[in-house]
Amino acid sequence: MKLTVLGTSASTPSKERNLSSILLNFDGLNYLFDCPEGTQRQLMKAKASYMKIHAIFLSHFHGDHILGLPGLLATMSMHQRDYPLLVFGPKGIKEKVNKALELSLLKVTFEIKSIELKQGKILEEENFFVECFKLNHDVPCYGFVFREKDSLGKFSRETALKLGIPEGPLWGQLQKGKKVKVEKKVFNPKDVLDESKKKTGKKISFVFDTLANNSYVEKVKESDVLFHESTFLEKLTERAKETKHSTAKQAAKIASKAKVKKLVLFHFSPRHKETEKFDIEAREFFGNVTAAKDLEEIEL
Repeated sequence: MKLTVLGTSASTPSKERNLSSILLNFDGLNYLFDCPEGTQRQLMKAKASYMKIHAIFLSHFHGDHILGLPGLLATMSMHQRDYPLLVFGPKGIKEKVNKALELSLLKVTFEIKSIELKQGKILEEENFFVECFKLNHDVPCYGFVFREKDSLGKFSRETALKLGIPEGPLWGQLQKGKKVKVEKKVFNPKDVLDESKKKTGKKISFVFDTLANNSYVEKVKESDVLFHESTFLEKLTERAKETKHSTAKQAAKIASKAKVKKLVLFHFSPRHKETEKFDIEAREFFGNVTAAKDLEEIEL
């Protein structure tokens, strides 16, 4: 699993920072969280394939989070993408995607599945699932949790065959922790799994534009990495409250309450030129924190 911070700015890009979005690469496919203007170029700079994007998750419909969508869809189509793309977003997402295509004067070469966000699990694949939760912004806005499924242990092909369990769907059931029956004999997962090699799946949480509060602490609890918006420094707490954004100090307090392993701050107001100050303010309340830089990579 690799995470790439494609941008760290809020509201408008600057010379140093593109608008905020994050790319997660898992098992060879890419998952994009928010799609502001400039996303395509940032993907190219990161040497990440936009053709391998399986799903796009849009936290809300403010321009600095979605205006890269028309261009990205156009580029995918011009390069003859021929497999479906999932686009998740708040209520009205289908209309927003259609408007993006209209702006591009584009008839796409692939299917776009527009899926409206509702709290809870929104996507599940064999090895992971994605959940979303509401945030407190001035328009409907969501945060996301990407959770790798736990591995119950290493599957032994040789043992399964010796026991007479035929290769096929039954093997998959055992790997998922389910009992199987072959003729009249029942087999348990522990019969074919080396439990000494089991592992807990990674948990990555994304908190976009929000007034920091305790409503989502449980959702992001014990994340391996928590990306949390940090638009303002503490001296602008009142401005953060007015615009329903967070400060570095507030994000750090959330990370501490949620007992996350690592906090990554992003979405910095362009008025703050030195992002190191965010790091310093947050570190007073949470130790393992970094103020992200554009194109920074985190491998797990």
